[in-house]
Amino acid sequence: MQKPSPISVIIDPPGMQFGMPGETLEVYVVITNQSSQGAVIDVFFDEASDTLQQWCTSPRERLALGPQQNSELTFEFNIPIDALPGTYDYTLVVDAPEHFPEDTPIQFPRQLKVMLKEHTAVRVNDPTFSLKPTTNPRNPAIIKPKEALQVEVKVDNRSDRVDRFRLTIPDLEEQWYTIRYGATGVEGPGLLSNLNGLELNPNSQERISLKFHPPIDTFAGNYSPTIRLHSANSPDLVLLDLIYIQIPPVHKLDVELITLRGKVSNSSGEYQIKLTNQGNTPRELKVSIKSREEEQLFRYKCDPAKIRLLPHKSFKVNLKVTPKPWWRRPLFGKGLPLNFVIVLQDKQDLLLSDKLPEGTLIWNARPWWQFIPILLTILGCLGSLAFVVWLLFFKPPTPPKLVYFVSDSINYLQGDEVRLDWKIRNPNQISQIEIDNTGPVPTAPQKFDFNKGIPNTLKNECQIQQSSLSCFNYDTGVTQPGDYTFTLQVFDRSQDKAITSANIKVAIKEKPDPKVVNFQLDKNQYMSGQTMNLTWQIQNPEQLSQLQVVSKADNGTENVLASYTPHQLEKLCHSENQVLSCKNIPLSISEPGQYTFELKAFSSNPGKQPNSDSAQSTISILPKPLKIISFTINGSQEPNIVLQPDQPVTLQWKVEGQDASVELDPFGSVPLSGSKVLTANQALPSSIQLLATDKFGNKDSRGFSLKVNNPTPGSGNFQVPLTPNTNN
Repeated sequence: MQKPSPISVIIDPPGMQFGMPGETLEVYVVITNQSSQGAVIDVFFDEASDTLQQWCTSPRERLALGPQQNSELTFEFNIPIDALPGTYDYTLVVDAPEHFPEDTPIQFPRQLKVMLKEHTAVRVNDPTFSLKPTTNPRNPAIIKPKEALQVEVKVDNRSDRVDRFRLTIPDLEEQWYTIRYGATGVEGPGLLSNLNGLELNPNSQERISLKFHPPIDTFAGNYSPTIRLHSANSPDLVLLDLIYIQIPPVHKLDVELITLRGKVSNSSGEYQIKLTNQGNTPRELKVSIKSREEEQLFRYKCDPAKIRLLPHKSFKVNLKVTPKPWWRRPLFGKGLPLNFVIVLQDKQDLLLSDKLPEGTLIWNARPWWQFIPILLTILGCLGSLAFVVWLLFFKPPTPPKLVYFVSDSINYLQGDEVRLDWKIRNPNQISQIEIDNTGPVPTAPQKFDFNKGIPNTLKNECQIQQSSLSCFNYDTGVTQPGDYTFTLQVFDRSQDKAITSANIKVAIKEKPDPKVVNFQLDKNQYMSGQTMNLTWQIQNPEQLSQLQVVSKADNGTENVLASYTPHQLEKLCHSENQVLSCKNIPLSISEPGQYTFELKAFSSNPGKQPNSDSAQSTISILPKPLKIISFTINGSQEPNIVLQPDQPVTLQWKVEGQDASVELDPFGSVPLSGSKVLTANQALPSSIQLLATDKFGNKDSRGFSLKVNNPTPGSGNFQVPLTPNTNN
């Protein structure tokens, strides 16, 4: 007697589930622990069900059950909106390896069918159908060429009426498939043969035979035809399913060489290469040939050289083979065989035949009359030999000839070096070369002796090639501005005199002087003691030797406030496109007054005046305002003060201003800030005034009225109010 399982599993729904892209399906699993001990149970999908694992929100659950306890688990499948239709197999596994290792795992194979979006929602009494074998995009059915695929269509009539069903495949031509309906006994008399439908009783099932046999010229690839089941009782009901078919590729190519002209004398051999694609994939081929000998004595042309060949199609490539070179043509005999073989290259590196056709072109021997040119050639060689002997031993030496004399340019900029190129034929006849120039800064003529070959001073510039002396990039050393004329003279070894000469005129222009194109101050008015920020731009800064900031007062006095060298400007500014830009350069404020600031750019070219175009800016520098910051007596600023006899009196003051002077009346001149201590007695003045003035005529004053309280016998102290001193 078989031992009962300690775990009971109930799955709802028990059979195949149907759903459409975008829907959510649920599977309910009830687990019961039928043993006498507690257990930890895992419920999950096996690793082979990777697609369903991705669709499930929680593909693995664990629960702990006591003896005779049960629990329900829910698994949700969220079918993606772009899920491909098909039947997806998966396995639900119940496992308890720690407590029931001998009875687990328990596997439950299941199926989830994703229907087409056009599929009508299936009701309880609507018919259904399923395909066997089940396929999906990852598990297609394989149909090899010349083979067929047998599919079983299981139809379930779930209604309470007899219904008639038929299959259609709208995506395929009829030559792709064959449908056979079995007899169920429901058909009427005379309908047992040539059935075109399936009659089913209520709540019964039957199978339809569907056979796929793709045509022989079908391309390799994946196909997913739609299968539709039609119901006679419900003609508007749309029941669809997909079957995924894969036709594996077959790479078979036949190559045949057809000879049209195999023997030639002065023309080309003509052939045809016939290519036949007997496979089921398009082929992209490159056609060529190669010699079977060690040396290839021909050239060829394939027209076309590249072709695209569809399955079960043929194409002919025209091949022309031309012998070469002409002197290899045989003189006698039956001719020279030129053996070659067809070479194919597949763009996708698909399989090609190991043995390709070979061909032979016969190059006929020359006719007898072609020996006349050979005789003439021999006579010509003898005449040429005699001419060579005359050249070597009897011809007088050829004098040197100047081919060209040029400079690398005709316009230079100051500092650039003028370089010369020349070429002279018959260099062995050169005795001397002389280079001279005229201009603002002339140099002594340069003489080069060639009696012993190229002199050492010209080893780097000159070389002899093909009976010519070629010299390049000869540096004249001339860099100063001006117009120059360079002369080259060549002396013949046999005559010892200049037999040829040439002139070159070049111009060296001065580098442009630095130019101030922008000069600005951040404000038009400053207070004495402030810092101003200067901004400027200078063109051609490479010629700048010094930059000065100059101030001009109204009386014509000039003063250099700052001077900058190019090295200092590199740290303060940045240069771009031959423009030096300096921004917010700080400068201390001069004495108060009206000034015109000027920026002067000095050129490194000698004798050049500084450039200050567009470099003036007029500003006003105001003096610091004159002001009495504070003036107190015993810390008080009240204008009328009453003091007690012998009371200490402390004066404190503070004044701000430029070039200011302070007068403490009646005590005389005092500093801008200070203090003074007095005593309240009869010598104390009745008023004290602080007066501040500067050299610009500005004034400020502040004062106090003082009263010493003298006591009267028999009475207390009293105060006499004083008129406030308004001289402030």
